[in-house]
Amino acid sequence: QVQLVESGGGLVQAGGSLRLSCAASGGISSIDRMGWYRQAPGKQRELAATITTDGRTNYADSVKGRFIISRDNAKNTVYLQMNSLKPEDTAVYYCNANIRIYIWSSPYDYWGQGTQVTVSS
Repeated sequence: QVQLVESGGGLVQAGGSLRLSCAASGGISSIDRMGWYRQAPGKQRELAATITTDGRTNYADSVKGRFIISRDNAKNTVYLQMNSLKPEDTAVYYCNANIRIYIWSSPYDYWGQGTQVTVSS
């Protein structure tokens, strides 16, 4: 069974940095796009950053220049380096991966359980 396990959240002061990790495990044939989404209290879940298998990245305007997404395909792991954090970055961060269970199957979106990031002013 496919699982996405996140780590690295926590409490940090404004201007600080955190690094999130998300490892996918289970019956995986291949992983297409991986990414991070976030949901602040009272708001809808929104895109933070995504990365394709060949390393093409996409960032929300609100995090461009501050966050860096990367992945290790051999480890089925995606990372999010968050720098110059602001109080408005406070949210639950969710890992997402577009995974094929078999070579012939269509990709399916899987989600992690979420990790809390709190930025104090």
